[in-house]
Amino acid sequence: MTIRLAPLSDADPQAVENLLDAAFGIDRHSRTAYRIREGMPVIDALSFAAFAEDVLVGSIQSWPVALGDAAVVLVGPVAVAPDRQRAGVGRKLMERLIETAPEAPMAMIGDPEYYGRFFGFTAEATGGWAVPGPVERRRLLARNAEGLPRTGTLGPRTFALGEVNA
Repeated sequence: MTIRLAPLSDADPQAVENLLDAAFGIDRHSRTAYRIREGMPVIDALSFAAFAEDVLVGSIQSWPVALGDAAVVLVGPVAVAPDRQRAGVGRKLMERLIETAPEAPMAMIGDPEYYGRFFGFTAEATGGWAVPGPVERRRLLARNAEGLPRTGTLGPRTFALGEVNA
């Protein structure tokens, strides 16, 4: 299966919504990650779509959030069509994101065994972070968190892409 990655803006917005519903369920909007990024626009330069031929089979979105005054990229959702899972689509999307912004402080709610092993996300820096909703603490992950505060609330923020690449 040949996968073509493109900016998320190349994908039909309704196809993205359908993919997210298929991957996470129609009740996904009640999840904590949605509250963390509430009201923020997606970061276009860090959000990608995966196509098999011309069919959307995966997407990754990135959002501007903050921890205190520190700019952070919230990664997710990382969605893959159920019939394409375990085929490397999500991994390709994550690799593209990290290649695009290798030094950016990033946070996500995800599987620590997967995102830690392949992409360097850990829960080591997040123990003192508050989020606007329930979270399994071991799943609140960060990457490039060395300069981030050890305590604070993770929430929406508007910042330029250049701020997170500095």
